[in-house]
Amino acid sequence: MKQIIQDLKSGETILEEIPVPQKKRGHVLIKTHRTLVSLGTERMLVSFGKASYLEKARQQPDKVKQVLDKIKSDGLRPTIETVMRKLNEPIPLGYCNAGEVIGVGAEVSEFKIGDRVVSNGNHAEVVNVPKNLVAKIPDSVSYDEASFTVIGAIALQGIRLINPSFGETVVVTGLGLIGLIAAQLLMANGCEVIGLDFDQQKVDLAQQWGVKAFNVGAGVDPVKTVEDLTNGIGADAVLITASTKSNDVISQAAKMSRKRGRIVLVGVIGLNIQRADFYNKELSFQVSCSYGPGRYDANYEEKGQDYPLPFVRWTEKRNFEAILSALAAKRLQVDTLISEKLKIEAFQEIYGDIAGSNSIATILEYPGNIDLKQTSVSVTAQSFAEKKGVLGIIGAGNFTKGMIVPMLNKLNASIKYIASSGGLSATVTAKKYKIANATTNYQDILKDPEVDAVLITTRHNSHAQQTLECIEHGKHVFIEKPLAMNLPELEAIEKAYRSAAVKLLVGFNRRFSPFAIDAKKQLGGSNHPISVIATMNAGFIPEDHWTQDINIGGGRIIGEACHLIDLITYFTGSKVEKIIMNAIGPEYSAGTDNASILLRYQNGSQGVINYFSNGHKAYSKERVEIYSQGKTMILDNFRKSHYYGFKSSGMSKSQDKGHYNQFKMFVENIKSGGPEIIPFDDILNTSRAAIKAVESLQQSKWMDVE
Repeated sequence: MKQIIQDLKSGETILEEIPVPQKKRGHVLIKTHRTLVSLGTERMLVSFGKASYLEKARQQPDKVKQVLDKIKSDGLRPTIETVMRKLNEPIPLGYCNAGEVIGVGAEVSEFKIGDRVVSNGNHAEVVNVPKNLVAKIPDSVSYDEASFTVIGAIALQGIRLINPSFGETVVVTGLGLIGLIAAQLLMANGCEVIGLDFDQQKVDLAQQWGVKAFNVGAGVDPVKTVEDLTNGIGADAVLITASTKSNDVISQAAKMSRKRGRIVLVGVIGLNIQRADFYNKELSFQVSCSYGPGRYDANYEEKGQDYPLPFVRWTEKRNFEAILSALAAKRLQVDTLISEKLKIEAFQEIYGDIAGSNSIATILEYPGNIDLKQTSVSVTAQSFAEKKGVLGIIGAGNFTKGMIVPMLNKLNASIKYIASSGGLSATVTAKKYKIANATTNYQDILKDPEVDAVLITTRHNSHAQQTLECIEHGKHVFIEKPLAMNLPELEAIEKAYRSAAVKLLVGFNRRFSPFAIDAKKQLGGSNHPISVIATMNAGFIPEDHWTQDINIGGGRIIGEACHLIDLITYFTGSKVEKIIMNAIGPEYSAGTDNASILLRYQNGSQGVINYFSNGHKAYSKERVEIYSQGKTMILDNFRKSHYYGFKSSGMSKSQDKGHYNQFKMFVENIKSGGPEIIPFDDILNTSRAAIKAVESLQQSKWMDVE
């Protein structure tokens, strides 16, 4: 299938061929009939992509500060690589989609195959959208009309924040698509509407509906005009739907408002607000958030948890439904807003010069002959018939694209597949690194006899099940940590692994770092007890991030602190016997990421892990201290090490957390055989210890691990 994407690095807009997405739990699979090009939003994205690196930096000063902090903590080279990876990630364009349901995921009961629906899906022939961002189209509303629903909801949410009453005067500043729809909705609400814009075409269109519209580019004074039309009182409310860097719009909005007037911002403008403009009139100012309540709330959008109607009357989905109702009743007219209709293949007619386009609304039309079974696409023609160590990758998230695939590419690994649920990230990654196939169905990987090993890099809650499937299909498997999120999952994997002839490796890469290897060598081969303190300045992650969700990410202790458990195990040469954890807060929750863990090892060694998210970003992310027989080692963020009491004084080089060595050994092990890279019993011990650490906090006592 085809999808329109924006290359942030070059600014090029591309029609990409990607595999058809799979239906997901809580989602609706939609075959697109129409999408609407939102010129305002999409023009900004295209312009940003075409800007130079310096201009991009000027537009995002907050991101520049993050880059500088990362340079201080991780070094210049890793930071540059991270920035370039971000710029190489394309953005899917579009968010106004109308089509028909072709698939319904589990936990979705309100939709069925064949339903005509709208959603905030992208410009793509098939989209997979959470159910709370989908609404049914009334029979009397065409697909063309329905494609205006999401844009209409944006306008409607701004109006709801204004809370206009019958007879009030509302100024709409900016008569673009959102402004024109807002003007109609305000008139339907019984308001006197004054429209302001620089484009005479849009002014004329608004006047046809009875809006008192003016071209401020033709010498019209907007403030005086509003004062004259309101007998010197001023507007009851101003809805700003303009897009400009100028601060004049907000200043004029304040000056044209009556005392205690309301100003709501839907567009993007300069916000250098003068206190006097607002102080004298006691004006209120509010920024509207997209489609309405629920926007950017993962519980609402991704998990399908609706807000109760008696307490939140208008959610984003209910705003969709309100716009569709207005379209059905002809209270909202959108036909005259359509500047042109284009086939999806002719997308460059609008995107080629989107900055100079004077279109109001462009409709993209989609063909009906899509092969819905095309879950894999060939990206680079290759033969794998005589090759050993052929790999398939399940998951194409940021870490996979930014670390795993580049490392495998350096090793000239043979990668036949990369899979992602949506298909876009897998396809883009496959093209960049010359991977043979991109797929949305990882079963294609498991069933292919040419694939020797599978790398699992999906979200944590799927690791155990996918590992079991790999073992069942006789595939060697690499799992980006954690191996499992609970003990039953771990026990199932152990049982399957013990009876299979496959190799299994978890991505505990720190032990493969040159700094860790050298430190282990300096410690020698004796099994005497040592003391290790490992501190991770992990950084803050919001509680609604998926890694913090107990059911999806398992929390940061199970998901990331396991790295440090394995590293200490590597240094001690022993297994964790007992573990206990203390944390900030009365009990374990998804937000518990400030914790100290104490480990007791079978050979008498002890380990302390400090996993903190409340430190400063400029401080080193990881620091390891080793105390042994009157000697001390310090490993500083895998960039430097200092030895005290040893013949060597330590080492210094570019940051290396062991990923390259880990994958080099894994690929060679799959090709040539040999013993396990990390003993399976060590992997089980580390995984069990991380799970037990959480239990120890819940039960406030030491937990037996072995």
